[in-house]
Amino acid sequence: MEVNPILLEVFKNRFASISEEMGVTLTRTAFSPNIKERRDLSCAVFDRFGDMIAQAAHIPVHLGSMPMSVKAAIESVTWEKGDMVILNDPFKGGTHLPDITLVSPVFSTHKTPVFFVANRAHHADVGGMSSGSMPLSTSIFQEGLIIPALKLVEKETIDKKIMSFLLNNVRTPTEREGDFSAQIMANITGVRRTEELIKKYGLEKTRFYAGALMDYAEHLTRATIREIPDGVYTFEDVMDDDGISDQTIQLHVKITIEDDSAVLDFKECAPQVKGSINAVYAITLSAVLYVFRSLVAQNIPTNAGCLRPIKVVTRNGTVVDACFPAAVAGGNVEMSQRIVDLVLGALSHAVPDKIPAAGQGTMNNVTIGGIDPRNNRPFAYYETIAGGLGASSEGEGESAVHCHMTNTMNTPVEALEYSYPFLVTEYSIRRGTGGGGRFRGGDGIVREIELLTDAEVTVLSERRKVPPYGLFGGKPGAVGKNIIFRGNNREQRGGKFSAMLHKGDRLRIETPGGGGYGRPEPDAP
Repeated sequence: MEVNPILLEVFKNRFASISEEMGVTLTRTAFSPNIKERRDLSCAVFDRFGDMIAQAAHIPVHLGSMPMSVKAAIESVTWEKGDMVILNDPFKGGTHLPDITLVSPVFSTHKTPVFFVANRAHHADVGGMSSGSMPLSTSIFQEGLIIPALKLVEKETIDKKIMSFLLNNVRTPTEREGDFSAQIMANITGVRRTEELIKKYGLEKTRFYAGALMDYAEHLTRATIREIPDGVYTFEDVMDDDGISDQTIQLHVKITIEDDSAVLDFKECAPQVKGSINAVYAITLSAVLYVFRSLVAQNIPTNAGCLRPIKVVTRNGTVVDACFPAAVAGGNVEMSQRIVDLVLGALSHAVPDKIPAAGQGTMNNVTIGGIDPRNNRPFAYYETIAGGLGASSEGEGESAVHCHMTNTMNTPVEALEYSYPFLVTEYSIRRGTGGGGRFRGGDGIVREIELLTDAEVTVLSERRKVPPYGLFGGKPGAVGKNIIFRGNNREQRGGKFSAMLHKGDRLRIETPGGGGYGRPEPDAP
């Protein structure tokens, strides 16, 4: 069968629209503000082997790693129509425990699945040692409930025993059940739309064009890599600390470009650490995929074909390829951002006009949990906070945006104060925090919250010691700050901390700015 370019475009949009509609369903039916308002979720369609065909424009750190979860699910169960498998194990393709994946098969006339659909959503609490399940942990066992590949839904019937077990191990069971139900409905939507696609075009043609879309993505990715000069490019960066020790953590990448392929070697990165910033291999792969996909100028589908020209080499037991039972809650959100900075820094030597300076380099994770005095029920709040984007040869960096491995929205003040016992006392752009240069980096933001009840607070953030780098003479962005106000007392905290706050106390997060690009032009005479 020959590829018809018109049909290729049709199938590209049909598969993408299935993923997008799944995301709309999940967003509209979810209970938690983290999914409903911030859209901390991702949806995608996969072939029968678990290779990704298409994704919605959701969270990069989810989508690069989700195929590994889908493949783990495929290998773990015998599939029947109407089944759905749940899992979150970071060492089997997951990212961190709050990101829970649900996988569903699509059947045709065959006895085995012909496609799969899946979604991943960040649940605001999955148990563990602290509210929000993003603790300053030293082992994955402290971070929450580890879910192996289990059939949550079997032949269209929810397994009430498994659901009860899950809900009995979280702080906010009603909200979790609502979010699980939303994930189920999203997959039902994906299965129905994929079945409709097969019915219209036939299984053979649908499979053929799914494969052709991967080949198309591979072809354009190779063409993009071919434009990068052959050579070996290296870069080093550091993480501030792991939250347990004050020591910086060294990171190193060596990128070898040869014709239309790239090899990224992370073997010189530091050994895994006690704290929770370790990343599993799936995270490192996701970050690499994000960078190279961003270099492709054409509007191609992001699928398994994008990774075919790229090889990622790690050393097991390092912070970019951690071994079980390492603590990994922050690897997904913090280490992933630094891996992007690392890869972009190396590529800046090869294609300087295409690479921006470092963005804020953190997701500024905040979790707050306690008892809501309005209803005497537990609550668990989780949010990542935006910052500055790095400047580039094309202009200044954007201010107050989520950048790189996160693509979420913010929680609006109204939704935040309605859902939680909080008062937002300031939400503003942190002016002047972008690095100077020919083009300035974007500014960070200020988010200050007053607690209306006693609560446990955990913050996982980076770029509080080492600023986001500028490029080619551009200045670094300003580091972030985490501050607690207790009455008239002001306490500046480190990048990673946990504390008990009381009613009337305020938590203030000042996020980093992005790096500047190029030396400032001299003043005109």
